[in-house]
Amino acid sequence: MKNILQLIEAEVEKIFYECGYDKKYAKVTVSNRPDLCEYQCNGALAAAKQYKKAPIMIANEIVEKLKNNEVLKSAEAVMPGFINMNIDDTFLARYIMGMSIADKFGFEAESKPMKIIVDYGGPNVAKPLHVGHLRSAVIGESIKRIMSFAGNDVIGDIHLGDWGLQMGLVITELKRRQPELVYFNNSYQGEYPQEAPFTISELEEIYPSASAKSKTDEDYKNEALEATSKLQNGDRGYIALWKHIMNVSVSDLRKNYQKLNVNFELWKGESDVQRYIPDMVQRLKDDKLAYDSDGAIVVDVKEENDSKEIPPCIILKSDGASLYSTTDLATLIERDNEYRPDRIIYVADKRQELHFTQVFRTAAKAGIVKESTKLDFLGFGTMNGKDGKPFKTRDGGIMRLEILLKDIEEEMYNKIAENEKRSFEDDDEAKTTASVVALSAVKYGDLSNQAVKDYIFDIDRFTSFEGNTGPYILYTIVRIKSILNKAQFSNEMVILPANSDSEKNLMLELTKFAPTIQSAYEELAPHKICSYIYDLANAFNKFYHETKILSEEDVSLRSSWLQLILQTKKILECCIELLGFEAPERM
Repeated sequence: MKNILQLIEAEVEKIFYECGYDKKYAKVTVSNRPDLCEYQCNGALAAAKQYKKAPIMIANEIVEKLKNNEVLKSAEAVMPGFINMNIDDTFLARYIMGMSIADKFGFEAESKPMKIIVDYGGPNVAKPLHVGHLRSAVIGESIKRIMSFAGNDVIGDIHLGDWGLQMGLVITELKRRQPELVYFNNSYQGEYPQEAPFTISELEEIYPSASAKSKTDEDYKNEALEATSKLQNGDRGYIALWKHIMNVSVSDLRKNYQKLNVNFELWKGESDVQRYIPDMVQRLKDDKLAYDSDGAIVVDVKEENDSKEIPPCIILKSDGASLYSTTDLATLIERDNEYRPDRIIYVADKRQELHFTQVFRTAAKAGIVKESTKLDFLGFGTMNGKDGKPFKTRDGGIMRLEILLKDIEEEMYNKIAENEKRSFEDDDEAKTTASVVALSAVKYGDLSNQAVKDYIFDIDRFTSFEGNTGPYILYTIVRIKSILNKAQFSNEMVILPANSDSEKNLMLELTKFAPTIQSAYEELAPHKICSYIYDLANAFNKFYHETKILSEEDVSLRSSWLQLILQTKKILECCIELLGFEAPERM
């Protein structure tokens, strides 16, 4: 289904062609002066030079032939050569009806669907999720949903950090605390216990304690490095401990990501690709791509047109240890072997841009991925507190994500309790609703910002029911649900031409759905969906405040309005689903 702009542009193109002008000048855009018109074409200004005519003369020619056009209600030539247009009310109403029965409200999915992997999350096991993990999870989940909505086969991979020094640190600290555990007995040949020798709470205390010690105690750090090496070389007891760490950590991670409504199809980590590394390194050497540099194995990735220095990609450190670049390259090999992706999108902190540049270039030079495979890095900015610095707890520590979500849920519950708790059947329903609305506050608060930009995480603003917030969007949806629940109307889809400016404006906002989703899809930009639904919610609320929908005596007019707001609700719900949250029945 063509969008409104395409349909209007097609009409204008025909006229430009009939008048002897190149159709390329018939570009139509939404007006930047909605007080003057709804759409505009500035092509006459650009065509004037080629055809050696005054722009207003060309504009007048076009406008004259646009008279009596079924798509347009009016067209006007304005000095020095603008063409201002308003859409026909009957045509607009028919278009909205067409959207209501079209698949995905008229959004055209990919004609050639791709296999896409979205790499997001990236937590290290044995550590609790903290606020620094929020953006990758929230943005990545939305990107995955948008890619899927466009018709692609999309796989989300958490890409766990499960094979590095943090494992050696945990094992070392456990050995110091409980040296009698059978995992440290080299002569033990029996079966290891099925129960882990620690809880998630104990594990989350063990890692920071070990990490702190390693920074001040050189012997301790060396012991941890040795433990990491023994683990990676297959020590039986350490592998058993590693499995315990994984089981306990992943169970907790799943619980926390579930609270965020973030779902991964793959729970793979660095450990899954270790088997690929030896052959990969040897291949890089054999192909004369990797070479020795002060004991390390590196690959040159700089290019002639680089505006800044791009250092070599380190494949192995001088002690033979692998790095993130090593495991990321090995992961590309595994993904190509198992999934044959057409595109891989990495969602990570923008400060990792150099790392991914090095990895992508190495992968291309070495033929690790096919030339046709597209590798994208979507870097995001920092989530800051009101002081403009990275978000911290009141005492200056890094806030656990679980605590942050709990604080916001409590804030939402208090606001609901103050305002309309009486509308709920019981306190449990109020708490469930508070949880749903809190998630909208967190996700919308993040996603409404352009991903690459830093932003201020302001709980008071994000949980407000007014302004550009998630709760405001949900409140609008719940308001429409309330109206529809009170109404009785025919299921027959008939929407009449607009009866007021606010009604027509609501219709015009609805028509922007497909181009908005297309833009968000092409640019990996969930913030564009946020901006759209905020405008749509505002348009609905203006129409609602100016229109007595339920008390309207004209049955056909009342039914038309109800159908219009039903479509508004459906599109708002579709959009928030793409952003990763949902609306409650009541608020």
